[in-house]
Amino acid sequence: MVVESLLVPFKAEKSPWKMFFLGFLYTSIGIFLALWIFKDQASLIMVFMITMAALPVFYNTMKLEESKDMLIGKESALLREHNKAITFFMYMFIGITVACALWYVILPVPTINSLFDKQVGTIQAINNNVSGNAIHSLNTFWKIFFNNFKVLAFSILFAFVYGAGAIFILAWNATVIGAAIGNFIRVNISSYTSSFGLLEAGNYFHVVSLGLLKYSIHGIPEIAAYFYGGLAGGILSVALIRKHFKSEKFQNIMIDFSELVMISVGFLVAAAFLEVYVTPVLF
Repeated sequence: MVVESLLVPFKAEKSPWKMFFLGFLYTSIGIFLALWIFKDQASLIMVFMITMAALPVFYNTMKLEESKDMLIGKESALLREHNKAITFFMYMFIGITVACALWYVILPVPTINSLFDKQVGTIQAINNNVSGNAIHSLNTFWKIFFNNFKVLAFSILFAFVYGAGAIFILAWNATVIGAAIGNFIRVNISSYTSSFGLLEAGNYFHVVSLGLLKYSIHGIPEIAAYFYGGLAGGILSVALIRKHFKSEKFQNIMIDFSELVMISVGFLVAAAFLEVYVTPVLF
């Protein structure tokens, strides 16, 4: 595959910022193909296209990280190595999100309605569930946490069963967040335009910055949790495929798996707190 050959995990860990452009490229190609070939189902086909493009580098990373478990005995050093993979995954996720937001803003409305149909429906359902004064309640906090925990569980399960299957859930979340940011930017740009007649450059960048910040505050730790969970499931999956469960090092793999899951749960707690108590105050 031509796009796959652009970057391998070992190089990606040295230059993680390149994954941003790769994620942006994967998404733009996926959007183009989905609209060109499967326009009626573009909102889901786009996610499948992104997933298929990202699967090779994601799975090769699982194999690389599992190999580190077999070579590195100290858990603190191992976590530092895993953080390199998490970093370039986050860059890829941000690239996918930014690409979706950009295309949401610049494409015509009929195309947007087709391309982000399922994502917009998901956003509306989330807003209905957390709207009003109840957003400040402890019940809403736990509701959001357990909903995110369910996504985390699926990320671990998909990564374990399909090797790199968690990338599908992560790509889906990236398109949803990208659509939400794009909608926020587009609505506010329209508001400025109708109020002042012409949108100044300063106002434009102000709207874009607000859109990115609104969803980044709780979105970054939430997505980091899914990546840690996906990495944990992927490492365990590769260990079983390679029959490393027969090795004395398998205990290290299980300890590493447990710590990665605990870290991901900690990120989910932080993300739920920020979403319930911080983001509504600022926006």
